[in-house]
Amino acid sequence: MHGDILRNRTLPVRALTIALIGPVIALSLALTDSRAYAGEIVVASYEGVINPVAAEYLHDALSYAESSAAQALILKLDTPGGLDTSMRLIVKDITGSPLPVIVFVAPSGGRAASAGVFITMAAHVAAMAPGTNIGAAHPVAMGGGEMDKTMKEKVENDSVAYIKSIAEQHRRNVSWAEDAVRKSVSVTEQEALKLKIVDLVAEDLPALLKLLNGRKISLPNGSITLTTEATTLREFPMGIRLELLKALSDPNIAYLLMTIGTIGILAELYNPGAILPGIVGAISLILAFYSLQSLPINYAGVLLLILGIVFFILEATVTSYGLLAIGGVVSMTFGSLMLIKSDAEFFQISWAVIVPVIITTAAVSLFIVGMGIRAMRRSPQTGREGMIGAIGIAKTALRPDGKVAIHGELWDAVSDAPVEPGTSAKVLRVEGLTLYVTPVLQKKEA
Repeated sequence: MHGDILRNRTLPVRALTIALIGPVIALSLALTDSRAYAGEIVVASYEGVINPVAAEYLHDALSYAESSAAQALILKLDTPGGLDTSMRLIVKDITGSPLPVIVFVAPSGGRAASAGVFITMAAHVAAMAPGTNIGAAHPVAMGGGEMDKTMKEKVENDSVAYIKSIAEQHRRNVSWAEDAVRKSVSVTEQEALKLKIVDLVAEDLPALLKLLNGRKISLPNGSITLTTEATTLREFPMGIRLELLKALSDPNIAYLLMTIGTIGILAELYNPGAILPGIVGAISLILAFYSLQSLPINYAGVLLLILGIVFFILEATVTSYGLLAIGGVVSMTFGSLMLIKSDAEFFQISWAVIVPVIITTAAVSLFIVGMGIRAMRRSPQTGREGMIGAIGIAKTALRPDGKVAIHGELWDAVSDAPVEPGTSAKVLRVEGLTLYVTPVLQKKEA
């Protein structure tokens, strides 16, 4: 009985305790959740071809955002597409990210084409700026070069399966995603929003932040709600190293570096000891090899380029009446066109680069090698060989030996004919410290 009374007395106390402590615990959890997800947002901006540099940049940006306890990463993207391998690395990083990744196709006039479609659709939130477009994700020689019908079907089917799985995972338009690969369809930002390809359309980053505020996002480690009303943005720059590597990955830069490197090495071979052409050529070739590793290269094009430069060099050494120079121009032109094995526009070498490079290569090769050949054919000016053919003045009578002054020096000399003092004598040969000379006949004045 006493137990019942005691139990009845404690029940109101427990109820009161729960009533008081419950709100405190809920408020504490709410504050904890706010602190966890109301931090700054990191912004990474990438414009250009999707390549290993782009993959490394996004990976670094995600690592930085995670280490700085940022609540999300915004990737401003403007790309014509790029390499399949690099695109898949980026998608893996986004899919496995412990914090939300928002892909924002911007600025106005930008696009997310080809590989950019996969990256945008893999984002936890996909947004576009007005005046942008997305689509045309059909694989174009992803492995480099022309593909036969069977290989094209394999690559296409693989790409379709991949983009469908990405679209399904983020509840986006699977049918359109398949058409983007198979039919290369492309849509504007408003059409993309209506078709549920992207989630938001925003003028700029501040407008995007307003739309993101309070948005719930599912992640591998649970769901979070973004608090972006008063958040700060922190730019994550690419850095000098990645900027340099990005520039080197341009096919036009790779083309220039390979041409300069080849000219430099060949110029050093024709002018041993020049040093500078060899240094410049070696550095340029190494940088060119780095550039070419991320591009679909046709090695027949590489060989034709080198052959063209060799033809220009031979033109300076062999009398071909211009045939070798013409062959060099033709070889370099075909090599330039064949160098990149891809129909993708962003992998093509510009004619504005090809024409000046061929003309400059021809001029520089002929000039540098011509100078080297002339130097090799020039008679020696110093040493024993430089004495042969020199004209000296006899200081004593040579019958047959005596003294001759040449280049301000007095030499023992032997003449094949008598030479009077003060007259000229020409050196025929040198044996030890003795010169063998012959008199130079003076023209008699009329």
